[in-house]
Amino acid sequence: MPTDDAHTAFDLRSWASADGLRLTYRAYAAHAAGGGERLPVICLPGLTRNGRDFEDLAPHIAASGRRVLCPDLRGRGESDYARDPMTYQPPVYAQDLAGLLAAEKITRFIAVGTSLGGILTMMLAASQQGLVAGAVLNDIGPVIEAEGLARITDYVGQGRSYLTWMHAARGLRETMGEIYPDFAIEDWLRLAKRLMALGTGGRIAFDYDMKIAVPIEAAEDARDAAEAKARDEGAAPPPPAADLWPLFAALESVPLVVVHGATSDILSAQTAQAMAQRHPDCTLVTLPRVGHAPTLDEPEARAAIDGLLARLD
Repeated sequence: MPTDDAHTAFDLRSWASADGLRLTYRAYAAHAAGGGERLPVICLPGLTRNGRDFEDLAPHIAASGRRVLCPDLRGRGESDYARDPMTYQPPVYAQDLAGLLAAEKITRFIAVGTSLGGILTMMLAASQQGLVAGAVLNDIGPVIEAEGLARITDYVGQGRSYLTWMHAARGLRETMGEIYPDFAIEDWLRLAKRLMALGTGGRIAFDYDMKIAVPIEAAEDARDAAEAKARDEGAAPPPPAADLWPLFAALESVPLVVVHGATSDILSAQTAQAMAQRHPDCTLVTLPRVGHAPTLDEPEARAAIDGLLARLD
């Protein structure tokens, strides 16, 4: 349902995945003349996040004259949970998003991708030349740090719940205080309402299918088995992660903004600098005292995004 405020109003729409799921997205209409002719913006959330992550950024962009779409990936937010949890993987998400593009008749767009959303941005750019006209990669790059991956593996799929929103906010502060050390309690409440929802049992819980952890755990088990086999055979261990630099190269012909949390355990300063050096048209914004991932409500991040969009008029 649309919100009441005309400046933040959106329509909650849906499309069907190839395997029959109802997937949802927030559609913000352009609030300026000629907005229907300008490239739309698609905001793609992180692993355990949803379209609410962009509830401040999306209306800000729409006010400048672009329509904005904020999808909930399968298993998140208002979207259906997958019948097969092994479909909670990036190639399937990318296929789902191709269906959204077809439903909205979008042949070219500007992407804003946080973490997993940034990987999907790179995948979509690699899938079709010219599809992505410009991109914001929020605290993600071709090298994902092992420390951050371990932290994600530890918390994904843990079904914590809370009695009240204040309990939820304080719970987030306890577990994520190092990521956002300057947050006030109001900020934690806002983040809680982006990440969580009121469940049928009356408790507040994270707004995603806990089974998104299944493919991650399967990958961990497969890697442990491969490492054990390599040790037994005296062979070299498998590489730590897939090489994502070829995917990053798919963005080399479009303007790019890389937003980097200075204390991130996912995107290192070294990788962020390498991205800026390799890409011919990259703006690197490093946010002090922020970890993984920046909210994109930070003034420095917002200014960089505005600058990118102004170039793509």
